[in-house]
Amino acid sequence: PTHHGAFDLAALRPIPHLTIASPLDEHELRRMMYTAQLPGQGPFVIRYPRGRGVLAEWRCPLEAIPVGKGRCLHEGEDVAVLSIGPVGNTVAAVVSELEKEGRRVAHYDMRFLKPIDEEILEYAGQHFTRIVTVEDGVIRGGLGSAVLEYMSDHDLHPAVRRLGLPDEFVEHGSPAELYHIVGLDGEGIRQAILSPTPPPLN
Repeated sequence: PTHHGAFDLAALRPIPHLTIASPLDEHELRRMMYTAQLPGQGPFVIRYPRGRGVLAEWRCPLEAIPVGKGRCLHEGEDVAVLSIGPVGNTVAAVVSELEKEGRRVAHYDMRFLKPIDEEILEYAGQHFTRIVTVEDGVIRGGLGSAVLEYMSDHDLHPAVRRLGLPDEFVEHGSPAELYHIVGLDGEGIRQAILSPTPPPLN
């Protein structure tokens, strides 16, 4: 229960001059690894995803990614979802289903926890009243915390709901079982997007 690899993002984020990245899929992983070894890069942490991946064809051109820049995967006006890492694939599936129901949900793949994309945060804070952050790491100190810090420091006031691992040790199980337990499966993410009121933080 202590070795799910859940604490790395939050533990590393306070370290100065450290780049912290988490890829959505195999293509992003290859591009991040290529970017990390380019001349002039400092210490560069890439969170290696667990499991067999999501892409049948993992080969892709080795291209540099702008460090500290996320990307918009889906545009929308109702609520903004900011995700980091492979859990973003689940978010993308949920957002696609919600679009079929007439709901316009924006989805941003942040890519980097540090430096974080402040342009995305500024835009989300200015244009959305609700933001949902999704990460497969501990909820205290990770992406959601970074988003809340930015909003507070820049006098932006959207309602931010954070999804992540609770402040306790999660027992062993398959990834699907564990995601369901902690509310990071499709059902949990869907409920978080649709519910205006966040539950109490564990």
